[in-house]
Amino acid sequence: MTITLEQVANRLKQEDDILILCHRSPDGDTTGSAHGLYLMLKQLGKNVMIACSDEFPLDMIQFFPVINEKEFKEKFVITVDIADTHLLGDLESVYGHCVDLSIDHHPSNTLFAKENYVEATAAATAEIIGRLPSLLGVQMTTEMATCIYLGIATDTGCFKFSNTTAKTFRVAAELLDAGADNGEINRIMFESKSPGRLSVEGYIINKIQYFFENKCAMMIIPQDLKERFHVDDNDLEGLASIPRQIAGVWVGVTIKEKEGLCRVSVRTTKEVDASALCKELGGGGHVRAGGCSIEGTPAEAQQRLLEVIEKIIVP
Repeated sequence: MTITLEQVANRLKQEDDILILCHRSPDGDTTGSAHGLYLMLKQLGKNVMIACSDEFPLDMIQFFPVINEKEFKEKFVITVDIADTHLLGDLESVYGHCVDLSIDHHPSNTLFAKENYVEATAAATAEIIGRLPSLLGVQMTTEMATCIYLGIATDTGCFKFSNTTAKTFRVAAELLDAGADNGEINRIMFESKSPGRLSVEGYIINKIQYFFENKCAMMIIPQDLKERFHVDDNDLEGLASIPRQIAGVWVGVTIKEKEGLCRVSVRTTKEVDASALCKELGGGGHVRAGGCSIEGTPAEAQQRLLEVIEKIIVP
């Protein structure tokens, strides 16, 4: 069932021994939302833990609180920024059937939890989390504001994506008033790159393929790329935005190979609905950003994608 944000706050006040789950391959939004909510619930005196099937990116960890909780058996499970249980990764088998509350902004959310708050017009789940302190009766601390700001900034491309609204800016302004260091967060998240990351970008940019009169650009990230350039997962974050940056491209696709499975990220301009495109392949997302997983080799994944994309952009 769906509930209001006021009901979300009331539920959080009632519950204890809370586990917050992030999606696999965690980005700034799921990570910032989880840690911001964690700090709010700690202010309320709750037992809280955060879990994710994959490690949090190193460049983000420095902005988040250190969590050293005593172990407890969770009684209430929350997901943040998760549209479907398969996005839990390895944790799906444990928690996929028993999520109590989902807080999300993806229009493709399957309403898998017992209670769901989905605000598709929010630029980020962190934007929703940023409105909770007043409803929970907690103080917005600098540490909390930092977590939430990072979530919003990364999901809006530092406020330049079309999902950014006046409401997004109002929430962000409150976070800056509370002490979020937007300059340092923006520098680390959007301007700082390792030498290995630059080498990776050069390699994959040179191998971008174009289709349908250059309206579609595809980029493949092979499984051995990390070993080849001596980089980690952190160095591969944010690559999906590159194909769409090319003038004239409507659909930018990144195919990331991983042990017989290809994880696909799609970024589009106003001409194409990324969520609808990815839904054809069992995925989902937003109007301008979506994703899906396709079994097989990158070449096989590319062929399936081209078949779907052709129906959408070729008259």
